Amino acid sequence: MEINKKDVIQLLEKIALYMELKGENPFKISAYRKAAAQLEADERTITEIGDFTTIKGIGKGTNAVIVEYIQTGHSGTLAQLEKEVPSGLIPLLRVPGLGGKKLSKLYQELGITDYHTLKQAILDQKVEKLSGFGKKSAKNILQALEQVNTRPERIPIAVVLPIAEQIKSYLQKSPIIQAFSVAGSLRRMEETVKDIDFIIATDKPTEVRQYLLAMDDLKEVISSGDTKITIELNHAYGIHVDFRLVEQKEFATTLHHFTGSKDHNVALRQLAKVRGEKINEYGVEIEETNEILTFSSEKEFFRHFGLYEIPPEARNNKGEIELFQHQSSYLKVSDIRGDLHMHTTWSDGAHSVEEMVLSARDKGYEYIAITDHSKSLRIANGLDETRLRIQREEIERLNEKYSDIHIFAGVEMDILPDGRLDFSNDFLQEMDFVIAAIHSSFKQSEEQIMYRLFQALENPYVSLIAHPTGRLIGRRDGYKVDIERLIDHAKQTNTALEINSNPNRLDLSSEWAEMAYVNGVRIAINTDAHHKKRLEQIKYGVGVARKAGLQKENVINAWSKEQLLSFFNEKK
Repeated sequence: MEINKKDVIQLLEKIALYMELKGENPFKISAYRKAAAQLEADERTITEIGDFTTIKGIGKGTNAVIVEYIQTGHSGTLAQLEKEVPSGLIPLLRVPGLGGKKLSKLYQELGITDYHTLKQAILDQKVEKLSGFGKKSAKNILQALEQVNTRPERIPIAVVLPIAEQIKSYLQKSPIIQAFSVAGSLRRMEETVKDIDFIIATDKPTEVRQYLLAMDDLKEVISSGDTKITIELNHAYGIHVDFRLVEQKEFATTLHHFTGSKDHNVALRQLAKVRGEKINEYGVEIEETNEILTFSSEKEFFRHFGLYEIPPEARNNKGEIELFQHQSSYLKVSDIRGDLHMHTTWSDGAHSVEEMVLSARDKGYEYIAITDHSKSLRIANGLDETRLRIQREEIERLNEKYSDIHIFAGVEMDILPDGRLDFSNDFLQEMDFVIAAIHSSFKQSEEQIMYRLFQALENPYVSLIAHPTGRLIGRRDGYKVDIERLIDHAKQTNTALEINSNPNRLDLSSEWAEMAYVNGVRIAINTDAHHKKRLEQIKYGVGVARKAGLQKENVINAWSKEQLLSFFNEKK
């Protein structure tokens, strides 16, 4: 297990939280939180630090915990706390209005240990009598408790993607599975998903069924037929997974059938009908002869109907059938030449600049931009002018060291609540690339929000607006932004807008990304990676772009370095 600085910080914060729940000495809790904060503020990676006691705020005790964790991947201190604190308390931290201190009070004074004991204590009017709570607070907690404990009809895609990846890893281990793919709304990159669908090709369905039913985290078998198995996973959301087992020759047609939206499938069946054919999940039937045609791939399936392959994300009956009668290409992950939004240990990232560079080189990128947070975002250890200049020196050294990739010295600059930008133009002209973003005062009026965004758009050194609506899918609506005005002004000022590939964000949405590119606004697809593994999330942003109909000429980080530099300099 590779331990990075972010892992250590999270360990220290988790220990502090468990101590708080247990009711430990406040000074001891504070020591762990202070150690985490000081480590976050240090620009070095854990391998560069060496002796952690040289950092102010890290003493012998916390140092011993850190060293043990780095050397073994395990923390005895945390393991002991996890035994002492009721496991049912931890999910309650997701309930709005309940932090560590309040939950500790409920545990220590009322013996609250889980959802059920908390609900009963509220109904028995015990919670409202505790100091620091009251009737209104207890009522709000009860309402929030009910919402948290209710499975939504559709689940945010960020919750579902890692579960689907775990299932993929499990399926890959089976030699009797000939091919498999995720299908349904998840394959179409819908922002919320009802359940997970997998299509599996095999000539041994009985053995595959047994293999699926031996899966970890299986809570309940809902159905187990010859060709369809439905299970519920042992997960907070109670996620259902449908597996459909088919012969290898049927795989492509079945995958298409269970990928496209209902309307897409209806439109394609109409196309088949004109040809005297019927489409079903197992093949294409020629009505005159009753012959069933099967296909080796979805590409071959589409070609049968005179179409170029339609990417899964675009199969929503929004003109894609007409479009792909003539259009042969669509945006691919391999078209992306670099990532223009990522963070390092200089602010709140897990890895050093060089580690991010090495990961980008492994992906074959031609360039990247290092864009740590700016000084006003203190919670993320944002960089001021002095630190950015020192960071540039490191970037210049790495540009000399690695000739096969170019590193742009950038910054993700805060747009402050009053519309001011975090740096003056005199300083911004020193940067290769400037992103502007809103990170605060989300409850401002639309007029105030638009004023802030316009100030950034009109700045000659701002090339990109990051995560333009500020939303977190299923968790936060974002700020009040008039997207049409934003797009219009981005066009006027020649400023690009971002599709943020983080599956929690996917911001811009495909709807707004399509409007942007139709109106001639340039798009950047970035990961906003705070960890080198998150660079892989670029595929999710590309999926959004495909849904929006973007081609590589619309995406600035699918351009050459020379084209990109020309774009950066146009506005200046």
